Amino acid sequence: MKKESHKTEPKKLPETDSYKDFKERLKLFIQKNPGLMITTLSNIFTMRLIGNKTHGDLAEIAIAEFINQYMYDFKSLHVGKDLYRAKSKEEDITITNEISKATFPVSLKASGDGPLQLSTDKTCSMFPRLEREKDLVNDREAVQEILRDKVFTDFNEINVLPLIYDEKNQRCNILTFDYRHALSSAASIQRVNEGSGRKHPVYRFFDEGGDYICEVRYGGASANALQRGLWTHTKNGLKFFESITGGWIDYSHNHILVALFSHSLVSSDVGHANALVVVKEDIERIKKQFKL
Repeated sequence: MKKESHKTEPKKLPETDSYKDFKERLKLFIQKNPGLMITTLSNIFTMRLIGNKTHGDLAEIAIAEFINQYMYDFKSLHVGKDLYRAKSKEEDITITNEISKATFPVSLKASGDGPLQLSTDKTCSMFPRLEREKDLVNDREAVQEILRDKVFTDFNEINVLPLIYDEKNQRCNILTFDYRHALSSAASIQRVNEGSGRKHPVYRFFDEGGDYICEVRYGGASANALQRGLWTHTKNGLKFFESITGGWIDYSHNHILVALFSHSLVSSDVGHANALVVVKEDIERIKKQFKL
């Protein structure tokens, strides 16, 4: 008689812990195989030769495929722009841990080294919540009480993976904002109405030492919908970031890729199919080269 299996099911991690585990695994993978990420980033930022915004959308596809091809314990799916209205959370790709079976959304950002949007605040609720307070809140407990409001705790569920690039020096740093550390460190809030050609006010958060953490930008009817929400700054708030790539890594432009794209746009699906065969063979060659 066949014995019943008593195999223990793997423990499923909470969504935020699943993302944290993924980041640690990605960081370790890049440390062991830096060439794979350098190649991928070079291809992504080569897209800026085609258009200033092109690289952002293609980065979503590229990172999803990077995970599928090289990180065997994870599977990724590009959500796609056509599903935007149906999205329950801010996400560009979903990642599944093949061991724990946990699935979590990730919002990818490809941004220059400076201001970084962490959340679009679709409900336009962060700024109005802060307007209920005084222009300056200096009491740490009062600040923490504000951050316990649902409009801010919902942000904790957003997993942001930013690809920060320095185009002048052709280098990239995959930085993740440690929101738990950042928000727990917030000790004061200041409303800023003027400066740097500012059209709308912002609320800035600082830690006990007066160091910048993040800011909430105006989200009224006259504001650009893509500019509202929670922002930080990769230089001013660097102490609240973790580098997945271990700092800056250099990339280079792949001009052959630009030629491939231009030819693909005027060729048929027969040519695309043949090219795809060659590309898949090259990926298998790369896997053997890196012993994956």
